[in-house]
Amino acid sequence: MNKKFIIIIMVQAVIVAFLLGIVAGIAIQKKRSNKQNTDTQVTTTENPIYDSSTSNNNAQEGTTTDTSDNNGSQDETNLTTTEPTNTVVVERDVDYGAMDVPEPTTDDWLYTDGRKIVDSDGNEVWITGINWFGYNTGTNTFDGLWACDLNQSIQEIANHGFNLLRIPFSAELILQWSRGEYPQANFNQATNSYLVGMDSLQIFEYIIGQCRANGIKIMIDIHSAETNASGHVVNLWYTERISTEDYLFALSWIADRYKDDDTIIAYDLKNEPHGKPFEGTGAAKWDDSTDPNNWKYVAELAADAVLTSNPNVLVLVEGIEIYPIDLETNGDFSSTNEEDYYFNWWGGNLRGVADYPVDLGDYQNKLVYSPHDYGPTVYAQPWFEGDYNYDSLMEDCWHDNWFYIYEEDIAPLLIGEWGGFMKEPNITWMTYMRQLISENRLNHTFWCFNSNSGDTGGMVLDDFTTWDEEKYAFVKEVLWNDGEHFIGLDHEIPLGLNGISLGEYY
Repeated sequence: MNKKFIIIIMVQAVIVAFLLGIVAGIAIQKKRSNKQNTDTQVTTTENPIYDSSTSNNNAQEGTTTDTSDNNGSQDETNLTTTEPTNTVVVERDVDYGAMDVPEPTTDDWLYTDGRKIVDSDGNEVWITGINWFGYNTGTNTFDGLWACDLNQSIQEIANHGFNLLRIPFSAELILQWSRGEYPQANFNQATNSYLVGMDSLQIFEYIIGQCRANGIKIMIDIHSAETNASGHVVNLWYTERISTEDYLFALSWIADRYKDDDTIIAYDLKNEPHGKPFEGTGAAKWDDSTDPNNWKYVAELAADAVLTSNPNVLVLVEGIEIYPIDLETNGDFSSTNEEDYYFNWWGGNLRGVADYPVDLGDYQNKLVYSPHDYGPTVYAQPWFEGDYNYDSLMEDCWHDNWFYIYEEDIAPLLIGEWGGFMKEPNITWMTYMRQLISENRLNHTFWCFNSNSGDTGGMVLDDFTTWDEEKYAFVKEVLWNDGEHFIGLDHEIPLGLNGISLGEYY
């Protein structure tokens, strides 16, 4: 009798456990369904525009620091007329891991049409990307992989709506790869165990595949001639160790290697050529000569090196630092007097385009001009003196240095670097820059993902994993979206979990 009673109890217990499992499953499914139907966006508070007085400094120069630690008008547009809103879902509950990599394609190449960048069908696109450095610093992969998981980071960049990744390189590293030399990539082998056994080139090609799988396009940026975290401080594209011929070969080699893969859609020919009047031939200039330090001339050679290898990619040409006020008396940049020049940020002075535009011949529809612009926390430029505002910035800096290129329909603009700390005196400038980008749909790549950018900070915090939600909410306002989804640049592959493909949009 007791034995039968025990059996009955055990059977009832099994039935109860089974029923509880069903109830729990229903509850979990309901929770997941509710989560998918709930707007899990990052709440954005519109940043007010402050009028602030910055400390005056009449020195006309600008420096951006990659690392603080060697650890490393819209009338003719087809873009959405809806202003970016805060209804785009940013989903973070994902199962990170390597994505299945689709085969490379060749149908996503981009072109220029006046001031617009368009796809092969003539549909306008809006490049809204971010920078992630490290291939220029000696890390030989992305900085931060000593802390973060590469797969997770790429997925999060896509999920947060950045449709292009600008990757700074040294010409030296590419030259080493071309010779079959593979400097060691520095990364956390526990966190990124799937990279163990790969050389630095193989890791880069793994990154290309994961970007493709997540709908992210890539821009290669020759950030410095030599591999060095401070290599961008060097004025020109050549040094005693890396010649102009070496630099041109590096561009040609990498463009040829990836000519059948439209994941890499653009090449920024050289980051921030610069130099001051007293530096003479050691400073970058812009004129009609064939002098070794004439960036306009060398940019045309560099564009030819890229486009001869791959005629489908975009080429970006940055500005210089100084430009003569009077071409009749100083057109050859021979004066060493600073009063004879207009100054701007390194790479930000494109006044020379008005007098000597870059000529790419049959490939003119591949040319994009790419100025850089920063706020007073990077350097207290003269145009930040007093109570500056949007109009004064346009008059004192933006218009004559580069915005006229957009205004006169000469070529598209892509602001290759902008960003900084979310505090005054920087936030005032950042708000005006965001306004300029938004109102004119200027292409841009935000500086930067890295937390170890000493004078700007990053989109992630020191662990390279936690996102700076305040900064992201600010930049999110100028990421391409249709009001509900972020928009990628791939015709077939959607941008992350929260985006759509270009084919879906058009």
